[in-house]
Amino acid sequence: MAASGLGWRSCLCAHLAIFSWYVFTLRTNCSLEISERHPGARTYGGRWKYLTFINLVMQTVFFGLCVVTDLSHMVVSNARTGLPSRLLKIRDYFFTVLAFPVGTFVFASFWSLYAYNRELVYPKFLDDIIPIWLNHALHTIILPLLLVQMYLQPHKYPSRAKGILSLALFVALYLAWVLWVHHVSGIWVYPIMSHLSPVGLAVFLAAASLSMAPVYLLGEKMNQLVGRTVGGSGSGKGVRMVDQERQGKGKGKKKK
Repeated sequence: MAASGLGWRSCLCAHLAIFSWYVFTLRTNCSLEISERHPGARTYGGRWKYLTFINLVMQTVFFGLCVVTDLSHMVVSNARTGLPSRLLKIRDYFFTVLAFPVGTFVFASFWSLYAYNRELVYPKFLDDIIPIWLNHALHTIILPLLLVQMYLQPHKYPSRAKGILSLALFVALYLAWVLWVHHVSGIWVYPIMSHLSPVGLAVFLAAASLSMAPVYLLGEKMNQLVGRTVGGSGSGKGVRMVDQERQGKGKGKKKK
């Protein structure tokens, strides 16, 4: 992977493009006509019971945050302190704990189940309701865009325990939400759940939840590999210089 020597302005252009794409995708998704064949958005919990939709909102908010962070570093003269520095920390935490692991999980879990039996996750009649391009926008393009972000800007990961526990909290809250939706309305969010026995459902949910930890570690490892590649490229300006100095200061504090 080539190292990126892009500055804040170049990153801002990329982030504006990605943010605009997600706003367009989100708007299109919310404007879909809901039919009796697929009344999911009208039932209890609306679109918010689907992890795909939650992830779509999450990615939109994240890249919006990237735009604000880029602008703050361009406008504020001393970007290493104050608001730009705080935004950078929020951006990193958001990406490492939520945006990358959840987005990657949505991509991997959806296409794995789709390849095994699409009726368990995305019944064929949905092709007449959701355009093919939108399906790929929701379940495919998310991963390449996350990899682009990882390439554009390095991210400082929190301690492994803090990161995984934060992700586990999100997973626990979402599982509680899914179970609550079923308790109140009798609806299982995903078709596969209605085909499983109580024991099978418990195993399925446990496996899905535990798989988030390896995804988190994968992101951490990939971030390190990208950082090493960039470090060997000799690029000392722009976004990476600011982030690498910040990461270096963090390591210095730990040594003390």
